[in-house]
Amino acid sequence: MAVRDDNLVAEEARAIEVGSEPGGAPEGRGQRDSWATKGGFILACVGSAVGMANIWLFPYRVAQLGGAAFLIPYLIFVLLLGFTGVIGEMSFGRATGAGPMGAFAKAMEMRFGSRTSATAGKVIGLIPTLGSLAIAIGYAVVLGWACNYLVASLDGELMAQTDMGAFFGAIASDFGNVGFHLLGLAITFGIMILGISRGIERVNKVLMPTFFVLFVIIAIRVATLPGAAAGYEYLLVPRWEALLNPTTWVYALGQAFFSLSLAGCGTLVYGSYLKKDVDVVSSARNVAIFDTIAGLVAACVVVPGVFAFGLDVSSGPPLLFITLAQVFQEMPFGNIFAIILFVAVVFAAITSLMNLFEAPVEALQAQLGLPRAASVGIVAVAAVAVGLFLEGGSTVSAWMDVISIYVIPVGAFLAAVMFFWVCPRGFAKKQAELGRTKPLGRWFDFMTRYVFVIITAVVIVLGIFYGGIG
Repeated sequence: MAVRDDNLVAEEARAIEVGSEPGGAPEGRGQRDSWATKGGFILACVGSAVGMANIWLFPYRVAQLGGAAFLIPYLIFVLLLGFTGVIGEMSFGRATGAGPMGAFAKAMEMRFGSRTSATAGKVIGLIPTLGSLAIAIGYAVVLGWACNYLVASLDGELMAQTDMGAFFGAIASDFGNVGFHLLGLAITFGIMILGISRGIERVNKVLMPTFFVLFVIIAIRVATLPGAAAGYEYLLVPRWEALLNPTTWVYALGQAFFSLSLAGCGTLVYGSYLKKDVDVVSSARNVAIFDTIAGLVAACVVVPGVFAFGLDVSSGPPLLFITLAQVFQEMPFGNIFAIILFVAVVFAAITSLMNLFEAPVEALQAQLGLPRAASVGIVAVAAVAVGLFLEGGSTVSAWMDVISIYVIPVGAFLAAVMFFWVCPRGFAKKQAELGRTKPLGRWFDFMTRYVFVIITAVVIVLGIFYGGIG
């Protein structure tokens, strides 16, 4: 297949910028939902980034891998990935007005100029789309656990447990939490069916600020606990020797990469609903800032709280659902703070889940022409049909590991290649500059085309080698 004439490629790139197919009629972007406000878009992206991994994984990484010293490589990677990958996925979605399948198709058609190449782009775009659906199906199981714990906190059952491990084990067993699993999905899809501006945006405007306020309240309470100072010392005093350990840098990269929701799907599809006058560079910066703040606040809750009662700092769901629950059992007025915690956890999970499910919903709408309600319904049926069989703790863990190691970073890599290499040279930079008063420097092309694309490939390799890094 011959590469197309550069002038024709440029013409098609301009056609995409104004929302029409090259040589054809407008694509109907006026009928596409959009974010009502820039703030709503930022909060939705923050909601997609701030998830339960900020609560149970980030504190563990910081505490175990050098304390404050870990923040140095972590912040380096957040800065690097935020100003390349996050900007890129937002801009790619906005430029094409489509999710992964549509965006990849338009990139391929711009480069090669045939419907066959566009079809190939759609097929490639299935990888991040299905990856987003798969990780969402597993994540919904964990949301169901959080819903169960919230209700158990409200009715006093949680504080009455004599064996928190056994309580969690019963929930995280095969078909052990069906009702709350379905409840979490019903809430999520009930919001999504309302659309972008009336559903996802409005809810994120409430849930995200509330999440931060609730965690700050808990952090203040934990700071008053006897013995919390030892936790702060372990968490915040830098152990510089950790920087000489390659593992510290590997897990800092993984934490930054996955926490910023780089997957070639969620951030891209959220960007597709974005107006042209929004500055994606400042939006990406704000997402990175608030995601980092969320992780730090969570760390200031988890580590000092665990130290105050002489418990172990461990990674994974047990830290949240067993260890922290035990902390609140021992704490005066612990039931109140358990309620606050699990309200915040449920909020974080719902906002992340909406982002993950939006990619397949958008694909059904755009590729099959289905109404939103029908698209949400189909995705909901798939989530229930598959998710119920993942309810066992070990089963969902294995499922999430496979998707996060082999699919999610591949989706990010493919999106980066499509936007920064397949699209005409300079196209990505021009799209990222829309809505800005100042142009981006020459650094952008080099950092995105070479550094970021190579980093995504490295994440794939390291994830396989380490058995997961995020």
